[in-house]
Amino acid sequence: MRTPAWLDALAFDRDGLIPAIAQDAHTGKVLMMAWMNAEAVAETARSGRAVYFSRSRRRLWRKGEDSGHIQTVHDMRLDCDGDVILLRVTQHGGIACHTGRERCFYRRLDTTAPESAWVVEDPVLKDPDEIYGKPDAT
Repeated sequence: MRTPAWLDALAFDRDGLIPAIAQDAHTGKVLMMAWMNAEAVAETARSGRAVYFSRSRRRLWRKGEDSGHIQTVHDMRLDCDGDVILLRVTQHGGIACHTGRERCFYRRLDTTAPESAWVVEDPVLKDPDEIYGKPDAT
């Protein structure tokens, strides 16, 4: 398959990856960040469904392939330096995070206490054991 010319505008890192931020197209909430290689970017653009590159599995990861929580992509945007992609998505099932939460950014740094700490702000919507059939690894 021929590589689309528009991929030349992307500044992949030395490992051939580029960070991708998934944002809810309706609420504007940042749901997650993952990595994409050229193949993942091209498949996402072609299919309209978010595809990432899993660094731990060393292969393409089609969001929702295990959980069923797919992301339909409304549009893809590239930042000014060409080194970050923003995907505006609909998150099917309402869960983007493997912890069973709406988004991966569920902890906020609370600096008001004498000792700053990360505070969990978003609830678990579904037990990861029910989603994946295995205990949560985090």
